[in-house]
Amino acid sequence: MALREIVIDGDPILRKISRPVEKFDSKLADLLDDMAETMYLDNRGIGIAAVQVGILRRIFVVDVGDENGKLEFINPEILEREGSTFYLEGCLSCPGKNGYVERPERIRVRAQNRNGEWFELEADGLLAICICHEYDHLDGILFIDKVVELTEEQLAELEAEEEEE
Repeated sequence: MALREIVIDGDPILRKISRPVEKFDSKLADLLDDMAETMYLDNRGIGIAAVQVGILRRIFVVDVGDENGKLEFINPEILEREGSTFYLEGCLSCPGKNGYVERPERIRVRAQNRNGEWFELEADGLLAICICHEYDHLDGILFIDKVVELTEEQLAELEAEEEEE
């Protein structure tokens, strides 16, 4: 495993559409392992897309610290989106920036694992938000493109919800 350099906003590769993965081999496994190590050790992130380490492939890894642990998504498709929530997001490729983004409360996603086997996952809360954030990277979209200004009333509602949790 090796740490990879994070591509920072302003690099045109972040705005490109990633290509599907066709070969499921040791090179792919190494990339997935490197991405996870980079996310955990170097940056303390909860998600990372291959494009963020300069690889234009439809791959991302997430770990929001829940019972699911580290999840790897290759050639993902979001099949269903339900509800709406706002979350204060940041990004490894946009250091020092954050903002509220509207995301679905629940999703259903289909993807392949490192062996090429298809799986489906239903996610809600932070996991759904993180998956949607990383999925956007695959289409050249950054969270800063989706930041919204919340009213004082909306911010108060979000703070009240956080206190309940």
